[in-house]
Formats: sequence, structure tokens, C-alpha cells
Amino acid sequence: MATLIAPDHPSAVEDAEALQKACKGWGTDEKAIISVLGHRNAAQRKQIRLAYEELYQEDLIKRLESELSGDFEKAVYRWVLDPADRDAVLANVAIKKISPDHHVVIEISCTRSPEELLAVRRAYQARYKHSLEEDVAAHTKGDIRKLLVALVSAFRYDGEEINTRLANSEANILHDAIKDKAFNHEEVVRILSTRSKMQLMATFNRYRDDQGTTITKKLLGESGDEFLVALRTAVRCFNDPKKYFEKVLRNSIKGIGTDEDALTRVIVTRAEKDLKEIKDLYHKRNSMPLEQVVAKDTSGDYKAFLLTLLGKED
Repeated sequence: MATLIAPDHPSAVEDAEALQKACKGWGTDEKAIISVLGHRNAAQRKQIRLAYEELYQEDLIKRLESELSGDFEKAVYRWVLDPADRDAVLANVAIKKISPDHHVVIEISCTRSPEELLAVRRAYQARYKHSLEEDVAAHTKGDIRKLLVALVSAFRYDGEEINTRLANSEANILHDAIKDKAFNHEEVVRILSTRSKMQLMATFNRYRDDQGTTITKKLLGESGDEFLVALRTAVRCFNDPKKYFEKVLRNSIKGIGTDEDALTRVIVTRAEKDLKEIKDLYHKRNSMPLEQVVAKDTSGDYKAFLLTLLGKED
């Protein structure tokens, strides 16, 4: 369930006018921006962008970028984009880092539906005039490249049908590869990059029943082994995305300092999907509401915006 609280039929023209007023003259009315955009779903935000362009012959996103700054600007920018376009930007930023954030590319590839991933690839091409696959390939090498290119290129069956015999045989293939520490075996990459999510779940469950332990526990190896970490991330994203996102949130706000990129990414990408369950899971695991921790670890308009997306009003 979503945490976003949005009205049923807001007026896109009135919203566009309110945003223009918030950005006009001296200073910016950040509260007004949050109160409009923090309560609109993706379809409504798209209508606001179109209305704004028509009324003022100006791109709303560019205007907001020039008015806002820091983590607040980044969060609003990512929120206002269409979901597929946002994922394209997130993937591009992750790939182009000096040491690429493979987990962001894996997260997008393995937690989005096949149709959503296809839309991300289209958005990526339109925005960067390259395919997502070629940019992933250009910024990776070896086994990691093999795995990531296969994952971002996948268009899986998205139905409920599963083949039990296949789950049994592929659980055995995975067991043999893990036992022989042949994690980069082409069969492992093939299974993870071609099977439907339901089929993978059946395979992972079969593995657990046969081996008495989960596949993710078996993939706990050297933290320095980049490929093993990537493999484990993919399995966790397929197996239990909510649990995966809860952990990303937990890691982003534990210890000294906050990983604002990760915190923003999860809240912004899940607020319209399943952030309610992720929040509940967080509370259960950490004995503290997520909102409370976010409020403690962030400040100013950035804090107010994240809390609004989390469904909490100041």
C-alpha cells in the first residue's frame, strides 16, 4: 500500500498557478511547493507539468531546479519526473559514478515489473540517446557486466504459472554452482535473468526446503567479492523486495551520517506503491517508527517533504 495522500480530482491548472506563485518574486515558498507536489500522484503530477508549460511557456522541472537546492531539490526533482523517467535518471547516475552503484541498477531491474522495466529502457533511450544496456556494458566488465546486462535486458513472463519440475532442477543447478563456488556460472546468470519472478520464488523455496537454509544465506561470502554481492542483491530483490527496501532504508540512516541518496530513492520510488508495508516492516525490525528516525536524521524542507511522502503531516 502507498503512503502518499492525494486528493481524487485536483485541478492541474490551480496547482500550476499555486506553484508559479510559490516560485515568483523574492524567495521561494517551499511549504506551498510541498503542500501541492507532496500530495499528488504520478498521473496528477504529469497533468500539472503539462498545465504549467501551457500557462507559462516554461518547464516546471527546470523552474523547480533553479528555485530549490540541496537534498530537497534532488528529492523534488526525482518525485516530479514520470516514474520510468525517474528510474532512467537513477540508473544513469548510478552507472556513471567513479565506482558504479551496481545495486541501484539491480534494484531497478529486479523490483520493477517487466512492463515497467521496458518503459525505463524506453525513457533511458529518449533521454540519453543510448540504450541502458550499452551504458551498463560500457561502465562494467567481466562477470558483473554479464549479469547486469542480462538483468536490464530481461522481459520476463509476468504471470502466476509455475513449473514445479523446473523449480526442482534449477534449485539443484544453483546448489551445485554455490557448492563449487562457481557463482559466475552461465547457468546462474541464465536462471536469474530469464525466469519469471514467480518461477524464481518457487526455485528459491525449493532450494530452502532441500538445503535447510535460504539461498541468500549461502551467498554470504567475502564482502569484497563484487559479483557475489551483486548476485545476492538480485536474489533479495526477487525474493522479498519489501524486506530489501527496508534494509536499504535501515542502512541509509544507521550510524554516523545519512545516505540521503538511498533514503530519497526508496521513499520517492515506493511512496505510491508499497511504502506502507516497508514502513511497518521497519517499525517491527527497529522498534521505532520510520518517520521518527527520518525526522531525527534530516532537517528543513527536505525533512518536511520526506515526511509528507511518508504520509505524516507536520
